[in-house]
Amino acid sequence: MSQQRRRRLIMARRKGIGLVLVMAISMIAGMTDAIGLLMAGDFVSFMSGNTTRAALAIGYGDWSTAAILISAVGFFIIGNALGVVVAGWFRKRLAGLLGVVAILLCLAAILPIEMRGSPAFFLVVLCMGMINATVEHIEGLPIGLTYVTGALSRFGRGIGRWLTGDRRHDWIIQIVPWIGMVVGAVIGGLLTFEIGQQALWVVAGATVAVALFAFRVPNRLQTRFRAPSGSPAPRTAKGK
Repeated sequence: MSQQRRRRLIMARRKGIGLVLVMAISMIAGMTDAIGLLMAGDFVSFMSGNTTRAALAIGYGDWSTAAILISAVGFFIIGNALGVVVAGWFRKRLAGLLGVVAILLCLAAILPIEMRGSPAFFLVVLCMGMINATVEHIEGLPIGLTYVTGALSRFGRGIGRWLTGDRRHDWIIQIVPWIGMVVGAVIGGLLTFEIGQQALWVVAGATVAVALFAFRVPNRLQTRFRAPSGSPAPRTAKGK
């Protein structure tokens, strides 16, 4: 087998595995967002919606609601940063990070979440921020996990470029996280109606399952899932 063919096969496998992970993690995000919205009354991964609602609350003078929603945005940002840090602790960065998220979701399942602005709510928001550090790019293409507005925008622009003569098809993958989010939200909603907050245990279990799958994926097939960076990789991720 030629070197070029070998590279193409590795690229195809890496892209396929990346799409499976994106679909699975987006489903987890959709399930969690539906559970959080139904149980706590606010989004746990849709920060565009929380930002708009926070602005409306400020306009109406509802300072308590505004404070909860702005705090949620802050926890989401912190979760994204923490996800990058935590991923650097593990040689199997995806599996390790998802394992930590699963543990935190189990803790959230134990705490009461029905009250607006509860510790469990903010803990789940933190988790949703963290999982964005798992898959950031697929073969150099940016991909969203817990937010689909950007993905839909890139999908739409891809259609526009195709209509104007650009015959590349890499933009098609941008619809994957949207599909995952929709399917996950449907499942999360049904679970919440049936078992309430206990649905978070199902989400935690699903996260563990995805973590186990990621653990079995060779590192060479995960190297292009991170955003390009000119800085060196964390020292803790080397030589383990």
